[in-house]
Parts: sequence; C-alpha cells; structure tokens
Amino acid sequence: MSDPALGLLMLGLIVVVIMLGFPTAFTLMGLGMFFGFFAYYRAGEAWADNHIFDLMVQRTYGAMTNDVLISIPLFVLMGYVMERGALVDKMFYSIQLAFRRVPASLAVATLIVCTFWGIASGLVGAVVVLMGVIAFNPMLKAGYDVKLASGVITAGGTLGILIPPSVMIIVYAAVAGQSVVKLYAAAMFPGFFLAFLYLVYIIGWALLNPKIAPKLPESETRVPVRPWIADLQQAYSHRMLPALLTAAVAPSRAMALTMDGARISYGTILKNLGFALVPLILALSTLWASWWYVVIHPQPDTPAPAAITERVQSGDASKSEPAEEKLEELGSSQSGSSQESEPETLQQMGNAELQTSNAPAYTGPSPEFYTYFAFTAAIILLLLFYYYWTMGAEQFEVLRLLTSSVMPLGLLTAVVLAVILLGITTATESAAVGAAGAFLLAFQARTLDWKRTKEAVFLTAKTTSMVCWLFVGSALFSAVFAILGGQALLESWVLSLNLTPLQFMILSQAIIFILGWPLEWTEIIVIFVPIFLPMLKHFGIDPILWGVLVFVNLQAAFLSPPVAMSAFYLKGVAPKHVTLNQIFAGMMPYMVIVIICMMLMYIWPGLTLWLPNYLYGN
Repeated sequence: MSDPALGLLMLGLIVVVIMLGFPTAFTLMGLGMFFGFFAYYRAGEAWADNHIFDLMVQRTYGAMTNDVLISIPLFVLMGYVMERGALVDKMFYSIQLAFRRVPASLAVATLIVCTFWGIASGLVGAVVVLMGVIAFNPMLKAGYDVKLASGVITAGGTLGILIPPSVMIIVYAAVAGQSVVKLYAAAMFPGFFLAFLYLVYIIGWALLNPKIAPKLPESETRVPVRPWIADLQQAYSHRMLPALLTAAVAPSRAMALTMDGARISYGTILKNLGFALVPLILALSTLWASWWYVVIHPQPDTPAPAAITERVQSGDASKSEPAEEKLEELGSSQSGSSQESEPETLQQMGNAELQTSNAPAYTGPSPEFYTYFAFTAAIILLLLFYYYWTMGAEQFEVLRLLTSSVMPLGLLTAVVLAVILLGITTATESAAVGAAGAFLLAFQARTLDWKRTKEAVFLTAKTTSMVCWLFVGSALFSAVFAILGGQALLESWVLSLNLTPLQFMILSQAIIFILGWPLEWTEIIVIFVPIFLPMLKHFGIDPILWGVLVFVNLQAAFLSPPVAMSAFYLKGVAPKHVTLNQIFAGMMPYMVIVIICMMLMYIWPGLTLWLPNYLYGN
C-alpha cells in the first residue's frame, strides 16, 4: 500500500474509532504514532531511533508554548464559576416578565436567556441543562408544544460556542493561525443574527398556530408592585420618573412612607431613581462611545513645533558614522555605490517635507456619519421620551428586576468583549478580567461557596487538559497525514475537479455539515478543518469568512442526530414522558435556519467582514 493510501486509511480509521467511543485525543496520538512509525521507518534502524518520537516531543512542546491557548482555561473558568454560582434564575424571571405580552413569551425569554448566558459562559452543556431545569417544565405546564419547548432550549444553548468569547473560536484561531481578535469581531454579528432568526421563527410559529404556545394566565404575568411604590405614585405622580425626581428634590412625603414596617430612607429613593435612569444612562453612554470611537479616537496627535524641529535635526544626523558602519556591515557583499545610496535614503525618510506635506491629513468621518448619527440619536431620544412618559409602577418594577439581574452580567460581558475588540488588552488578559469578574458576581450574589469553587476549578482543569491534549494529538496526526502524502492527494483531487470558489465553499461546508452528525465540533476543528485550510488560498477565499461559516455550520453538530449532544443534555433533565425522538423533531427546523443563515452570510459577506475590517482594516 502506498503512503497516500495509508494516509487515507488513517483518516478513515479516526472516524470509525471515535464513533466506537474511544477518547479523541489519545486516538489521534495513537494513530499518529502507529502510522508515523511506518512513515519514518528505515531498514536497519533501531526502533527507538525512529523520528516519530522526536515529532511527538516537538508537537507536545509546541502545544505547551502556544500563547493562544492560554486564554482557554480562563474563559472556561469564567463559565464554570457563573454556572456553579446559579446566577440565571432571577434573570429568567425578569426577562419573562419583560416579554409577557409577546407571543410564546416563555419560549422567547428562554431563547434570550440562552443567548445571553451562552455568551457569558460559553458552555453548551451547562446552558442546556440549566435552562432545561429552569424553563422546560414551566413551558410544558403552560401547555407549550414539546417540540417548541425542546427546540428553543437545545438551539439556544448552542449559541454560546458561536458568539464571543468562545472557546471554539480560540481553537480555530490556533489551528488556522488567524487572529483571535479578528475572529471575535467577525463572529459577533452572525451570532446575533442567527439568534434573531431563531426568534423570528418562534414568534412566527406562535402567531400562525397559537395552540403550540397558549397565553399565560393573568396570575403568572402580573408584575408584583411593592406597596410603597404604589403609595409613592399617589403622593406625587402616576408616572414613575417624575415621581422619583420630585421625591429626590422634596423627600418629605416620600420619607413618610413605610416599607416592611420601617420608614423609607433617602438612600432608598436615590437607589430607585438610579434604577429608573438606567435606560437613559445606557443610551447616552452608547451614543457617546460611538461618537468618541468614530470622531475623536482616530484623530492623530499633533506634535509640537519643538518636537518637529528636533525630529528634523535627528533626521539630518542620520548621516553619522554608526549608521553607515551598520549598513556597511549588513550589506558588505554589495557594491560601494549601493552602500552610499542607503544613508541618503535614510536622510529622505527624516526629511521634514515628507513628514509634513506628504503625510495624509486626517479628514474625519464621512458626512453621512453625522446624518446617520443625528437620526439615530433623535430616534433613541424619542423612544426614551415615550418610555418614560408611559412608565408606570409595573414597568418600573420590571426595569428594576432587569437591572439587578441582567445588568451586572451584561456589564461584565460587554467589558470583556470591548477590551478585546478595541485592542485595549489581549484575549488572555480579557479572559483574566472575565474570570475575576465572574468570581465577584458570584460572591456578590452569595451563591458560590468553597465546594462549588473547587468544582469549578476541577472542571476547568479537566476541560483545559482535554483541549490541550487534543491539540497535541491533532498536531501529530496532521503532520503524519501530510508526511504520508494524504494532504497532497486530497488537494490534487479537489483541484482536479476545477471547482469555482462557490462550489468549493459549498463542498467544504457540506462535508463539515455531514461530519457534524457523527462527530463533535472539537474533532471537526482539529482533524478536518486543517485539511481544507491550505486550499483556501488557491480559491481566493478569506479564511476568516470561511471560519465563521464553519462556526455557524457547527451549530448543526449539536442539533443533528445521532450524536446531537444538546438532545442528550436536555433528555437528562426532561420529564420521563418526553422522548428523545420528540427532542430530535424539535431541533430539525433550527438546522434549516442554520443553513439559511449561512446562505445569507455568503450572499452578504459584510455581515461577517464589516466589523473586523472597520476595526482593524482590510
């Protein structure tokens, strides 16, 4: 059997052995060592001198020194701390009250919590299990269709591996040699767009067939209003913002009210006024941050005249002997005329004319930006005016619940993503910020004890070691596969088909989609994605666009039987009368939505590439 045939046999065996249940990482290493021994075998050579052992050491050391992988344990720790800290119960209750008048409100709230919690934790199994415990039984008791209830939990729970910060993106970045930051920016909009398509499907199905999601009884949608809030309305105004503002200015009547047998303090009035002002503060902060990043941040710092003069003089001084000696030493094999021309080039680089007249001047953003910004600001202010004009006691209580349950986690997630995307910190440093913030949130909620902390740390170590051994195994497997000629054979076969870039894109994504049925995303990323990566340059396909398409495609890996892990996660906490086939049937429409999302991403590449191109250039 020829070496390329051995490579293809090696590739087929890995799929069979993994499907038999053997550990992926050690299967990769075992097959790599076995086939690599024959690839490096030389007659008369001692078996201990075979180069496969050197390759094994090199690949292991390469995985240990890979800086990209350092952020994985920190992001995983962040997710496990929040999952063990049980911070999701209040969030689901407050979001369910906020969307109580929307069709299929429980399913909508479940999807929003799954998306938000998946972003914060990035753990598919944890999100599906948590939402299965919290939301599955309430939906079934409310008369929701089993397919709707199971589908929204399993599909929403998988969004955590797509929307940053995601461990899958980090793994792909390490395999493909791409920037984690650019991949995070590229996956941002497609992730939220896929969640939006899920939301449209749920609400549309509920509108077409109301029987699948009956309206909740009035007792479950009534917002509990604290008695002193109702008394505050009677004392000042039925609109909460004017009432709280007036109470803050003239607090005598408000401080005469009682709450739990005690008088209301002035601090309580200011605290509730802060809750009421949260939408206004968020809107103004968002507008100011957009203005700062687009208008103020790109402006170059204007050097002082003295600094310019000093720079010109230093440019003239570039003709000094040390510069010529260094150039002569580096280019000693060149002619004397070329050696003399290089200092002149340095002199021109320090010329004041080039630094002043030829430098491109900053012209600011396009005029359309100011029009769009003014229009957006006007719309936001009108919406805020309408919201505060109609905000009564119930709306205020919902806002308070949302602020106290969603705001801390939302701020932590926003900070972690912002410091990465804006280039303030590296992915590893932002992961450390996220892990520290998760501990603070859990301690503030008083839900994280020593036992749960040990569990979170142990699970983090277990997950991280699995990922790192996967990298060692996949690096060894890929190297042996390339040495045997399997990679070259597959590339020549694909190139012989004379495919267009679109046809290659469809072929590669279809293969990954089919591989998602028997395999998990980890095996697909570390084994099969490296086979396609060298071909992208030939077809002129952006590896970032192709990678994000793979991320969206791998959503189907959690939703496609027989290995659909989301279904098994949910089945473990579902009532006994819910069958696995019902859960599978509920997931099928979401696989179609994944394909639709991929088609729209290819038709409209700006959905994926606009943000990284805007932040970091093309």
